[in-house]
Amino acid sequence: MQNMKGAVLKARIAFIEEHFGKDGVAKVLAKLPAADRATLSIILPIRWYPFDVGERMDAAIVDALGNGDTSFFERLGSASAERNLLTVHKGFLRPGDPHAFLRNAPIIFRTYYESGRRDYENTGPTSAVLTTHEAEAFSVPDCLTIVGWHKKALEMCGATGVKITETHCRAKGGTVCRYEISWNAISGEQFARD
Repeated sequence: MQNMKGAVLKARIAFIEEHFGKDGVAKVLAKLPAADRATLSIILPIRWYPFDVGERMDAAIVDALGNGDTSFFERLGSASAERNLLTVHKGFLRPGDPHAFLRNAPIIFRTYYESGRRDYENTGPTSAVLTTHEAEAFSVPDCLTIVGWHKKALEMCGATGVKITETHCRAKGGTVCRYEISWNAISGEQFARD
């Protein structure tokens, strides 16, 4: 069974509370089975949790708050990156060098997911491909959070005009999840302020 770190679930709860308040969190939790509510009552960022709990949480988020729209999961991923990469996972950032950051993709993946792997391929000075293989569990919302997370992370490394397109998705019948990434340039202004 695929597991994910509590940090992933905690980021979702924090995003909901920030954007929808405690009432939003209560609405999402009310949509979940009692066993999931018990599991989520105390989320430890470093503990492993079953992926299917996160999957049910994502469905509850869409049902309770998203009016059936999954697109805001990209915003959730962005908020998660900003929260985690400014604190506990700050060491992953490589200011001024997006490729150095992306080379850590296999390690970053293992930080959040227990099975499967993610490969990085440099496809040019301002482009790359990330491919997730052999993950035991996958979902469209999780893939959208991955897009948002990496886009924000690259911006935090100074990349401008970041575009990420998931060209293959296991949740949509693909054999892997593949993310094609490009950016325009590196902004030096950010690093002058840091």
